[in-house]
Amino acid sequence: MHDLVLGSTSPYRRELLARLRVPFDVLGPDVDEEALQRSGAEPSSIALRLAVAKAASVAAKRSDAFVIGSDQVVDLDSEILGKPGDEARAREQLARLQGRTHRLVTAVALRAPDGTLRTHVDVHRMTLRSLGAAEIERYVAAEQPLDCCGAYKIESLGIALFERIEGDDFTAIPGLPLIALGRLLRESGFEVP
Repeated sequence: MHDLVLGSTSPYRRELLARLRVPFDVLGPDVDEEALQRSGAEPSSIALRLAVAKAASVAAKRSDAFVIGSDQVVDLDSEILGKPGDEARAREQLARLQGRTHRLVTAVALRAPDGTLRTHVDVHRMTLRSLGAAEIERYVAAEQPLDCCGAYKIESLGIALFERIEGDDFTAIPGLPLIALGRLLRESGFEVP
């Protein structure tokens, strides 16, 4: 069987993939995420293009392996919110999202050594409850969600920000839809319990 490589620098994706107990390596992709996010395409298309680009970037270095690429975007009324990067932008994103429903679009691509792609796009409808400025300030100070699109960490204290979440695979929210990925890996010959 071929090696499996996670094309990501995300510790969240690494932790999620480890749950499947399939041996894998990790290699960071070289993709200009912001350029793709500004392309003007539909958010689901952007998430998928990012996932495929990450898989292709790593496959260029590890052509002998199956490569997983994954990415996600927050879609607020067709506007993409990326990773905030600093506390001020995190507070701004949460202020915009509070009391509203947005879509969290997570895409995964599994690229085979022969270049064959298997992909999946997962969409969750996420509704933040109404938040005051002091709540937002406390949350950002406590969690530092600067590397998370939408400025929340659902797997931690961020769950307290939400009123409702609708979707099929909760592992897609922190960044890697394991139900779909398990299926893609099995279809590719990997033994996933």
